[in-house]
Amino acid sequence: MSADQDIDDKGAPLIEHLAELRSRIMWSLLAFVVAMVLCFTIWNPIFNFLTKPLCSALEVRGQECNLILIKLQEGFFVAIRISMLGGFVLSFPVIATQLWRFVAPGLYRSEKNAFLPFLLASPVMFFLGAAFAFYIVTPLAFNFFLNFQQVGGMMLDPDTVGEGSAIAQAGVTFQGSVNEYLSLTTRFIIAFGLCFQLPVLLTLMGKAGLVSVDGLKSGRKWAMVGILTLAALVTPPDVITQMILFTVVYGLYELSILLVGRVERKRNAELRAQGLMDEDEAGV
Repeated sequence: MSADQDIDDKGAPLIEHLAELRSRIMWSLLAFVVAMVLCFTIWNPIFNFLTKPLCSALEVRGQECNLILIKLQEGFFVAIRISMLGGFVLSFPVIATQLWRFVAPGLYRSEKNAFLPFLLASPVMFFLGAAFAFYIVTPLAFNFFLNFQQVGGMMLDPDTVGEGSAIAQAGVTFQGSVNEYLSLTTRFIIAFGLCFQLPVLLTLMGKAGLVSVDGLKSGRKWAMVGILTLAALVTPPDVITQMILFTVVYGLYELSILLVGRVERKRNAELRAQGLMDEDEAGV
């Protein structure tokens, strides 16, 4: 009887944690669904906002900003995609709050003070990366791609210029698919948003003792190879966009080294104050 009682006592906390997790997930899903439905009602203004970089590039060239639907049902799924993206953005504060409320009770006060700044910095850095991609990278990329258009019509034949004969030249004009355009734009936004998480991730790992300044410095060449590979995978095949992503992400890597160094100095100072580390061990 006592053994059964011990099993029940051990199982109760697990059941309570699972119930708490289910509650947090349900609130997060509810917030996402509500935000998604709200965005679905205004998907047209959101779509107009997302197409501003393309429309501006076409306007400079005197072209109309028109995108086409390849499939009959494509317009509906475009609205769904926009609603899901907008719903996630709107509901992210609620999702982050639910995550914090689930994790916080199991943390000590010092751990809470250490983890909370990273939880707040993560969405800020993501939005900075998304804004950088939308307002800087996508206009450059779209202008690069649109330069490969060609004006059609009758052109003078270079072999018979003196005779005044002309030849027909095929026109190459952009007629983009709505779905393809949104895929490209969201890929830019998500890629840069995730890349801007690098300082947050490495600093958190440095605070946990998983990475060090010396390790990050010695791994610079491998970081450069990895960032170049990432830039080739997540961006279109144009050198300008790839170099922009490489420059930004590598700059964030160097910033991470400075932040991890600051964390290490602070931790070493606390250990010296407690008498657990001397000056030689601290590397000063």
